[in-house]
Amino acid sequence: MATKPKLTEAEIAAYGRKISDFADWCAANGMPISYHHHMAAAIETEQELDLLMKHSSVPLLFDAGHMAFAGGDNLRVIENHHRRITHVHTKDIRRAVVDGLDRQSESFLDAVVKGAFTVPGDGSLDFEVIVKALAAKGYEGWFVVEAEQDPKVSPPLEMAKKGHSELLRVMSAAGYEVV
Repeated sequence: MATKPKLTEAEIAAYGRKISDFADWCAANGMPISYHHHMAAAIETEQELDLLMKHSSVPLLFDAGHMAFAGGDNLRVIENHHRRITHVHTKDIRRAVVDGLDRQSESFLDAVVKGAFTVPGDGSLDFEVIVKALAAKGYEGWFVVEAEQDPKVSPPLEMAKKGHSELLRVMSAAGYEVV
């Protein structure tokens, strides 16, 4: 994780222009895209995401798990960028695992294998608060349950059911009608 690309604001601005041009081309051809900030990628942290949003027009795929893993404030990201959010990954983290990682020597894959990520209802994030914040800003796009996990430790079907159940609960609490 320590070897991720670190871009200057000028480099993020240039990247943002290229991503925006590509997003515009995709949308014009009936394939709208959203930018997914991600651990170990050029746009990982809240500050990097803020700069990308400042220097681009690309829609945003908001990932609560990746933002929390990167040390960002999910509610502040929603507040600052809600107009750009077109897709949401409801990925959770296991805070004790994330806090116990050696970010200087371990990779993103090491973090996944150690169990850093999980589904809503099985981790440390308060998805009711996150989903209510999105609802309060008028978000009406996709919510996707996602978690990179070792399938031998966290059986995919069981975890999908757990995440789906929790997502339905918090969406209902936020006033969403799931169709």
